[in-house]
Amino acid sequence: MGALPFWDVGQIASIPDLVPYDEFREGRFFREWVEPQGWIDAANTVLEKSVTSCAYLSIIRGKAHGMVDDEMRERMELITPHVRRAVLIGRVIDLNQVQAASFADALDGISAGLFLVDANAHIIHANEAGHAILLMDDFLRMIDGRLVASDPEVDQALSESFSSARNGDGALGVKGIAVPLTDRDGKPYTAHVLTLTSGERRGAGRASTAVAALFVRKAALVIPSPPEVIAKSYRLTPTELRVLLSIVDVGGIPEVARALGISENTVRTHVDNLFEKTGATRQAELVKLVAGFSSPYTSNAS
Repeated sequence: MGALPFWDVGQIASIPDLVPYDEFREGRFFREWVEPQGWIDAANTVLEKSVTSCAYLSIIRGKAHGMVDDEMRERMELITPHVRRAVLIGRVIDLNQVQAASFADALDGISAGLFLVDANAHIIHANEAGHAILLMDDFLRMIDGRLVASDPEVDQALSESFSSARNGDGALGVKGIAVPLTDRDGKPYTAHVLTLTSGERRGAGRASTAVAALFVRKAALVIPSPPEVIAKSYRLTPTELRVLLSIVDVGGIPEVARALGISENTVRTHVDNLFEKTGATRQAELVKLVAGFSSPYTSNAS
């Protein structure tokens, strides 16, 4: 069969077409494998080939049927296009499965809970963080395949936004809408609805029925990792970076001074330097600046 890849796709080749038959009969392959099974010939056709691979169909002929003849070649010519089409469809399916798996992996890397839903709030896909939220059985639940909020007002707001999302950005706006959520312990979460029916985002829906993406995360500031990214962006000294992150974490100047074990005047000096380097004018703007560096993706090492 070594010569088969050199044949054109769809051509029918018997063993004598590929190698001198007497030479084939003298080989170990024929004597130890083909002949003991009562085979004498095979009709072969290339279904697909590339620089690195070749897929072909072989139909074996036994002694009772004789060598490959013209009638068998004609039948093979009728069958081959259908088999080749099936092979090509299989390759497309495999490619789509790989792409879907890669897409799912990418969504699982998002730290926020993510739900792709249709216009009736049916969940098309949820990432790992989304499944974790559903397992909490708290402010969001899945009932009969639908995403349902425990709070009736929130549920109505989400349902209306999903229904409107089918009309694209014109209904919810380019930035979508945000809905506040609260768990049973009173901790705040935010849910952000983004349409999937406009522009490039249309490709984000795993199925054509997905019209919206719902991002859910706890309403807390996520410090970027590594925080040195901020230091490099604004040329902050290590101490200035610690002061900046402390402002985000513990609050105002007196609290930062106690946390770092330095005087309030020293903290004020560093804060003034932060204002100058970042362009911020208030501590609240420094907090917002850090929030802007927060990534929705989690590290595999975390």
